[in-house]
Amino acid sequence: MVSNSSVAAQLQGELERIMVSVFTGVPCTVFLTINVIILFTLRSKQVFRETSRYVLLTNLLVADSLYMMIGEIMYIMANSRVFLSYPVCGTLVLYAVLTDSIFPLTLAVMSVERYVAVCFPLRHSSIVTMRSTAAAIALVWAFSFVNVLIRVVLMCQFPFEELDSLHMRTVCDTFAVVLTPAAAMYDRVYNIFLFSFTGLTIISSLVAVMSTARSASADKRSARKAQSTLLLHMIQLVLGLSSTISIPVVVALFQVMSWVSFVRMMIVIYVLVFLLPRCLSSLIYGLRDQTIRPVLLSNLCCGLKPGVKTQISH
Repeated sequence: MVSNSSVAAQLQGELERIMVSVFTGVPCTVFLTINVIILFTLRSKQVFRETSRYVLLTNLLVADSLYMMIGEIMYIMANSRVFLSYPVCGTLVLYAVLTDSIFPLTLAVMSVERYVAVCFPLRHSSIVTMRSTAAAIALVWAFSFVNVLIRVVLMCQFPFEELDSLHMRTVCDTFAVVLTPAAAMYDRVYNIFLFSFTGLTIISSLVAVMSTARSASADKRSARKAQSTLLLHMIQLVLGLSSTISIPVVVALFQVMSWVSFVRMMIVIYVLVFLLPRCLSSLIYGLRDQTIRPVLLSNLCCGLKPGVKTQISH
């Protein structure tokens, strides 16, 4: 017979897994809902659809939302100790990698757009056009797809035919499908390149905007807003980088901690490192942007405030 203590421990474990799923699922669902409302807002007005800044924001929110959805699915499966096959896990991970790469690249493009708006205000409309914006977004997605294809090629080099089964013996995560030394090396080099390139782009844009703000002819208000936006982009990028750095830390913790302690630690890491950077986009632009805010509040109130007018401010 099963002892009362073992039954109690099993029930406690099941209850804790449910609470963890709720604790991580609720904020994810809330911010996904906010993202969907902001996306609807951005598509509801022609002025948003024809302004490069908001087209880039739409691309960022789509990538963030897809990343949060796949991340939450993988986290719940890991918390429930659901073991997948290598093909299924690899598909989920590559899907997450695709949307994850778009996040810093889009931040870099948005930073360049703010740099042009402040430093070259008279030429902004001729440089940052809908055509150039579409080309930048296409380049971001193409670069991310190439990264995924390279990872697929490296993954296929692993001798799966030598395994007894394609069913994994560990939970599915990004590190679990980095199966060869070449794949591990590529992952490190790619992440260093990606965050170095985007970090330098944002920092360079910030320095140029700060320099322009000190000139007598500059639009002080526009420059201050651009500085704040670029600083927030930098914070988002650093938080995004911390999610990459945390993977080896998570692996080390898994080897020395009990499963219960590891799950509790993963709650904190997941919310602060993986979820928070993706939530900041909706907070920065949904609540802070003076142009989106009135339309967003109108949509949140189910259209009870009709006749909201929008005027794009640089």
